[in-house]
Amino acid sequence: MSTVSRRKTLAIMAAAMMPGAVQAGQSGLNWNRQSLRLMMVSEAGCEFCRAWRAQIAPGFDRSGPGVAAPLFEVDMNGPYPDGLALAGRPRVTPSFILLDRGVETGRVEGYVGARDFYPVLERMMTRAGVAVPRMGA
Repeated sequence: MSTVSRRKTLAIMAAAMMPGAVQAGQSGLNWNRQSLRLMMVSEAGCEFCRAWRAQIAPGFDRSGPGVAAPLFEVDMNGPYPDGLALAGRPRVTPSFILLDRGVETGRVEGYVGARDFYPVLERMMTRAGVAVPRMGA
C-alpha cells in the first residue's frame, strides 16, 4: 500500500470516529469543481481568529495560497461539510486545514501572526505537493 493511500485510509478512519465531524446535508462544497480548499476552523470569541480576519483575510483570496486553495470557514463545533476525512478533530482555533477533495493533506494550528502566516502556510502547502502561485511578482 502506498504512503498516499495509507494516509487516505487512516484519514477516512479517523473522520469516521469523530462524532459529529461529518454532518448530513452540510455539503455545499463541490470537491469536483474545486478540489483544493483551505478550511479555517474557528470559534466564537477567538481573539486570534479576529486578528487573522483583520490582518490576513482582506487580501487572502488574492494571495498565492488563496488562489491555489480558496478558504472557507467552519465553527469548531460544526457542522462540517459532507465528505471530509480529517487526520483528527481540530482542537485549536484558528486551525487551517488543507483539503484535497475533502481529504486532509496538511494542517497549521494556531495563528502565528501576520509576518509569519504566509511563509508557514506556503511551507505546509509545498510539503503537500501544492504549487503555490506567486502573485504580483
